[in-house]
Amino acid sequence: MSQSTSLNAICAFLYREARYLDERQWEQWLELYAPDVEYWMPAWDDDDQITEDPQREISLMYYANRDGLEDRVFRIKTERSSASMPEPRTSHMIANVEVLDEQGDVVEVRYNFHTLSHRYKITDQFFGTVLATLRKVEGGFVIARKKIVLKNDYIRQVIDVYHV
Repeated sequence: MSQSTSLNAICAFLYREARYLDERQWEQWLELYAPDVEYWMPAWDDDDQITEDPQREISLMYYANRDGLEDRVFRIKTERSSASMPEPRTSHMIANVEVLDEQGDVVEVRYNFHTLSHRYKITDQFFGTVLATLRKVEGGFVIARKKIVLKNDYIRQVIDVYHV
């Protein structure tokens, strides 16, 4: 990690993303993503391995760019998503943040997450690992790629962006 990129700055960025989700600040959340972002949550196959190709294998979520995320947020905000009504109350926790690599303006990061989601008087939890590619931009970072490995994939509801 270079002198110019501190772990504190990376953690602050990741915590801000989590806060935007918890506070349902959708527009600010979207601004953290590059237009060409790949946002992917692979599924687990029958051999207990995560899928490797979102184009040919099942994924729990896949958006090839920010347009897909923007559409998802539009549906949530305009109540056109029955899976999100009412919106859950969430609490995101992030831990074990590691910088895996840094090349120029790109930083590869790995971290664990644990999200509590409360809806219909029931609290669910989601946990796993995120592999993210952060791109340095003026004033901070944007997320250029986000791969979310959900460890508790036997869930009783639709998984959505606010769960991770």
